[in-house]
Amino acid sequence: MKTKAVRIHGKNDIRLDEFDLPAMKDDEILAKVVSDSICMSSYKAAKQGPEHKRVPDDVADGPTIIGHEFSGTILEVGEKWRDQFKPGDKFSIQPALGYKGSLDAPGYSFRTIGGDATHIVIPHEVMESDCLLPYKGPGFFPASLSEPMSCIVGAFHASYHTTYGSYTHRMGMVKGGLMALLAGCGPMGLGAIDYALHYDRRPSLLVVTDIDDARLARAEELFPPAKAEKLGVKLVFVNTKDDADPVASLRTLTDGKGYDDVLVMAPVKPVVETGDGILARDGCLNFFAGPTDKSFSALFNFYNVHYGSTHIVGTSGGNTDDMKEALAMMAKDLIRPAVMVTHIGGLDCVVDTTLHLPEIPGGKKLVYTNVSLPLTAIADFAEKGKTDPLFAKLAEITDKHAGLWSVEAEECLLANATPI
Repeated sequence: MKTKAVRIHGKNDIRLDEFDLPAMKDDEILAKVVSDSICMSSYKAAKQGPEHKRVPDDVADGPTIIGHEFSGTILEVGEKWRDQFKPGDKFSIQPALGYKGSLDAPGYSFRTIGGDATHIVIPHEVMESDCLLPYKGPGFFPASLSEPMSCIVGAFHASYHTTYGSYTHRMGMVKGGLMALLAGCGPMGLGAIDYALHYDRRPSLLVVTDIDDARLARAEELFPPAKAEKLGVKLVFVNTKDDADPVASLRTLTDGKGYDDVLVMAPVKPVVETGDGILARDGCLNFFAGPTDKSFSALFNFYNVHYGSTHIVGTSGGNTDDMKEALAMMAKDLIRPAVMVTHIGGLDCVVDTTLHLPEIPGGKKLVYTNVSLPLTAIADFAEKGKTDPLFAKLAEITDKHAGLWSVEAEECLLANATPI
């Protein structure tokens, strides 16, 4: 079968190629990809090529398919897996396989599987690692976003606290505690707000900072403090841009106690140092943001580490259980991954979008891999709709959903967009 896919050929070299997939083996599965969410990690892989730890050294001779936040439909199932999967099943994939200790992952390392493709062959490693996950919810894009949501879930679970007088660590955020989300109005920050408000260890206070009034206003529109209060959470949004002493200001919101849990959502030295400065006794700073600079560092108060038991933790991605938790919460309508999405596109926009991802404002860029569509901000649908009936209809639908992408919008797009 022929497929079209965006592949890594080398450093700063990704291309939309058309090629023949190899014949499916008895321990493999053939699938159609429907949606993929473009991740900053794909940008890093594209920029670094074989220098990236997950991209093979021989990628110039055997290019690999990019994209790891994807969902689709199973078409054919090899003999080995017919008791577990069947044609027509919808799926998501946990890319962090950990197969026999390897770092190999779909979207980086494989030649037949990745999210930015029309069709793929899923290798045995995915199923043997229990990383082909059934999705039974509506639409496809929520399953694509279960991967970034799993990163958020994993970060919350990885945070920990100590028990005075013993060496027992208590995993997870402090239930009913004081939490700060720094630089928290980007796409992953919005997902983290959603999860913090709805998981079983929600804080009593959640302070979210940013330096952009428009992002803060949008976050507050999506998560009204009055609704958070009904969940038992005091939600406060703060612009720290012009604050000469953000540490003092943020500590004031806790009556000087500081925060039990701080998530740093941007790899910016002053933001990290602010996070350190607002920690309470036994406070945990969770460095969520992934820097591209391998020498990135910031100051940390080691007096407080020794006498105040402050500490730091970081995670890179989530595991399969985290992804299953995200999918289960989506199925119960507890979290809305659509809050992360600001742009929609087709497979033919992936190369430029990936290579210029840090320069494109907004949140998640969601692509539909079997259609041709320029990358378009949801906010621009109405303007585009003046000359394009499809965008006029999409604008009408997204307006009904508070400006968010939705399964209804997805169905409209898939039914009316130009196939690639």
